[in-house]
Amino acid sequence: MNPYILSTLLFGLGLGTTITFASSHWLLAWMGLEMNTLAIIPLMAQHHHPRAVEATTKYFLTQATAAAMLLFASTTNAWLTGQWDIQQMTHPFPSTIIILALSLKIGLAPVHSWLPEVLQGFDLTTGLILSTWQKLAPFALLLQMQPTGAGLLIILGLASTLIGGWGGLNQTQLRKILAYSSIAHLGWMILILQFSPTLTLLALLTYLIMTSSTFLTFKLNKSTNINSLAISWTKSPALTCLTPLILLSLGGLPPLTGFMPKWLILQELTKQELPCTATLAALTALLSLYFYLRLSYAMTLTMAPNNLTGTTPWRIYHTQLTLPLATSTMLTLLLLPLTPSVLALLTL
Repeated sequence: MNPYILSTLLFGLGLGTTITFASSHWLLAWMGLEMNTLAIIPLMAQHHHPRAVEATTKYFLTQATAAAMLLFASTTNAWLTGQWDIQQMTHPFPSTIIILALSLKIGLAPVHSWLPEVLQGFDLTTGLILSTWQKLAPFALLLQMQPTGAGLLIILGLASTLIGGWGGLNQTQLRKILAYSSIAHLGWMILILQFSPTLTLLALLTYLIMTSSTFLTFKLNKSTNINSLAISWTKSPALTCLTPLILLSLGGLPPLTGFMPKWLILQELTKQELPCTATLAALTALLSLYFYLRLSYAMTLTMAPNNLTGTTPWRIYHTQLTLPLATSTMLTLLLLPLTPSVLALLTL
């Protein structure tokens, strides 16, 4: 892609998200989301491959549906209450529709089925943008709304953690596994949103860091399925040793960074007298942990084929910039001891 076109599209992507961040009016927020969607579509379809074009079409249709629902709900809210302000969502009907529209935008269960299929059609760089940057604007709106429909958010959260764990069990494609991992993590964030928006923000930040390091690791190894992980030791032995720790951090095991949001969310749910919800969330985390362990096993505990194809890749010099990977990996592994400082920063 032409560098000028690429920089224009990336600028549009950033501008759309920034407009949504800065808006307090529903029309402006909707405009930012639309700019965001229209800027990423050429990036998705840049590889003229049938799978990429199909995934781009699916993504466009789901985002257009969600945007139409959002516009309908905000207009309905203005009609019922006379308010266009994001923080003045007092009527339950438009609030529910907006929560469902934003759930469709980010891929929460039960409106999640587009996400694994779409992510599978893209390369790892576009998949990284879709899994991280594209979640920011809808979450900014959810945090501004401060929704109070307790039952709906808990149902969405538990369904997402369950389906995110269950859906990834039988997968062999890494992008689909990461899509289900994304659904499960978003479920944890939605679960705690009404009780502690600060914890939702913390869970979102840790998710962004961990997912970035996972995508960048797979991109460096050029791995797209479980079988190709077995020969990654020839390409980068040190990174192969660290990758299981990154995956276990995604699974939420102590003493890694991923344990921090899960621990604090379970603690907050127990304080809110929701022990059954906390128990179910903790049990569904075990499902996700299984497929992270499966990836770790495939990468480090299986013998790679000792033939020419298996041992050649170490000679090929890679051109990927490794500073983002090094930074995100360090944060993925070492942030747990800094939990009090992180919480203090977020509550300022």
